[in-house]
Amino acid sequence: MPSSSLALVVLDLAGTTIEDHDVVARCLVEAVRAVDVAVDREAANAVMGLPKPVAIAQILAKHDGLPIVPLGSERVLRATSVFERSILRHYGSPGAVVPISGVEETLDELREHGAKIAIDTGFSAVVADAILDRLGWIAEGLVDTRVASDEVRRGRPAPDLLFEAMRRAGVTDVATVAKVGDTPADLGEGANARCRWNVGVTYGTHARHALASHPHTALIDDVRDLPVALGLEGVRPRARPAGPRGRRPANRL
Repeated sequence: MPSSSLALVVLDLAGTTIEDHDVVARCLVEAVRAVDVAVDREAANAVMGLPKPVAIAQILAKHDGLPIVPLGSERVLRATSVFERSILRHYGSPGAVVPISGVEETLDELREHGAKIAIDTGFSAVVADAILDRLGWIAEGLVDTRVASDEVRRGRPAPDLLFEAMRRAGVTDVATVAKVGDTPADLGEGANARCRWNVGVTYGTHARHALASHPHTALIDDVRDLPVALGLEGVRPRARPAGPRGRRPANRL
């Protein structure tokens, strides 16, 4: 399939397009501590990318030696509430929302090749909007749409987030869609959706060796390598629309 058929790139948020620095894992550890469960960051990292209530339920189930902890249980609900407060407090602090170096230029380049850009995330809509509002990516036209885990029936690794992003972007053929993320759950989402491109990034929460055994079409160490991983090298981009979009410089928050 020619690379010019690329219509939509769906990217994860924390660890893929914004810096993470173990923030999400630390907030998960804090959340389950509120229900008297002590785990380390490795346990939290194992559920990264999942909808946060699901991630918390899996941590509690493993700690309790149970096959499952219901999402509607009081412990899951209480820990999820603690997580949301913690992560919102973090992303509301000065300097907390920092784009991955080179990501805005890369998204610009993808758009010049005719692709729409979507963000999908294991965060709730409240958290996703708190981050994206600070970035200004949707208001300023860098990102076309975003989908949060509490807006679909199933989160990662199910393909629901990606299919909803396609619907919102007006893209109907999954063979023209790329999924990009930093967790096994992201790669599972892309594989289950049967995307043409399923790209793992190794600079986020999971290193190359942790992603290598999961379905992927490419693993990249720098977001600026994404256009090449999507086969855009040597493909003439579309002409840039007249007039600047007026986005502020990266690392501005």
